[in-house]
Amino acid sequence: MRKSICRSHIEEKPEQQPPVLPLTVHRWLWTARTETKKVAAFGRLFKSPNPRGTRKRRSFCSASMDPMFWHKVAGISGVAALGLGTYGSHGFRPQNPTYKEVWQTASLYHLVHSAALLAAPITKHPNIFGGLLTAGILAFSGTCYTVAYLEDRKYSTLAPFGGFAFIGAWASLLF
Repeated sequence: MRKSICRSHIEEKPEQQPPVLPLTVHRWLWTARTETKKVAAFGRLFKSPNPRGTRKRRSFCSASMDPMFWHKVAGISGVAALGLGTYGSHGFRPQNPTYKEVWQTASLYHLVHSAALLAAPITKHPNIFGGLLTAGILAFSGTCYTVAYLEDRKYSTLAPFGGFAFIGAWASLLF
């Protein structure tokens, strides 16, 4: 409080008091502050736990793996699908025309499943869906490209595994 020299002119400015809150609110604020401090102190020593006290659910693959990673894989795969499809339409001249059909089949499956990879981040298990689609593209389409380019069917042993990977990827959307 501030007082003037003259007793007749006393100026008093009241100090501001904090608002009075019910006891339960004070307890809640005090508990929240101390819990936050405990979590902050614990986080400096170790990785900080979830503030609500529950454990985070881990996905199938690495927890640090970003689900948007599959957009990059889809972009790379789509560019490759378009490039290989263009080569198959304009530059690929096999001696046997049935290998041209094999190339077109590989190109079609490659392009369709590259587009499906764009949906991987919104699925329940993005790493399973994206991983199986990528494995299917590499095993099925890659095998078909190799068979058509070399014009030799002895390299077609991986194609069924790629087909099963495609089936598994689409089936993973059910769970």
